[in-house]
Formats: sequence, structure tokens, C-alpha cells
Amino acid sequence: MKLILTADVSGLGAPGDIVEVKDGYGRNYLLPRGLAIVATRGAQKQIQVITRAQDTRRVRDLDHAKEIKTALEGLSVTLKAKAAAGSTKLFGSVTASDVAAAVKSAGGPVLDKRAIELPGHIKTTGKHSVTVRLHPEVTLTLPVVVTSSAE
Repeated sequence: MKLILTADVSGLGAPGDIVEVKDGYGRNYLLPRGLAIVATRGAQKQIQVITRAQDTRRVRDLDHAKEIKTALEGLSVTLKAKAAAGSTKLFGSVTASDVAAAVKSAGGPVLDKRAIELPGHIKTTGKHSVTVRLHPEVTLTLPVVVTSSAE
């Protein structure tokens, strides 16, 4: 199935790219979520509009991503989670939205949870490194300290 991406899909492409995917992936995932449209002649014209708009935004977004990166570099993020008494094991795990909320409460900028990549499941207290992708060219490793919350 030939599709035109309307949003950035990791491992597949950027908005405006024409991709060939399996029918089920396109029909059941990409199309219902609005991440792609079916490639037709009319849609091909939309590609030009999408790419033009993207080119104008790309420079501004790159500069903005660099500003956010400098704001995040000096930030110390501490996250409180429920843990067993006297143990380092958490009840549940830390999610990307938990990290985004902790960054905001630490005085940092508002981050999209989809930009945060966890190194697997964080299920223990201590210091963990989290990758934040602000732009395809701008990434940063953010240290997050997970502490036990007293109940």
C-alpha cells in the first residue's frame, strides 16, 4: 500500500514522504490515527504544500529545540514514586508522562511525552538516564533521580 505520511513516524519517515507499507499496517494503524493519507494524484499535490510549510518551520524549530536543550541541561529532575518500605523496588514503573511532569515541576519547559525515550522500564529508585528528542538533529540525555515517596 502506497501512503503519504502526514506526521513523523519513527522508523518510517517524515511528513511528506511517500512510503510503501503492508496493507494491514496502513489500514489499521497509520490511516485511523491520521499519520498518513492514501497516495493519489491529488494527494501528491498536497505533499508540495506540506514540505513547503515544513521547510519554513524547520529552521525555527531547530533554533527553538536548541533553546530548550540549553534550558534542560542545567536542570536537576527528581521524581517521587511509590516504593516498598526499605526497598528500592517501585510499585509499578515510571512512564514518559511522569518524567514530563517532573521536568515541568522542576521549572523546565513543557515537554511532549512522545519526545521522551526511557531506557526500558524504570522500576527502581536511583539515578536513571532518559533520552529527550527535541528535534531530529537535537537530542539530549537527561539525568532523572527517582526517589521513594513517603506514605
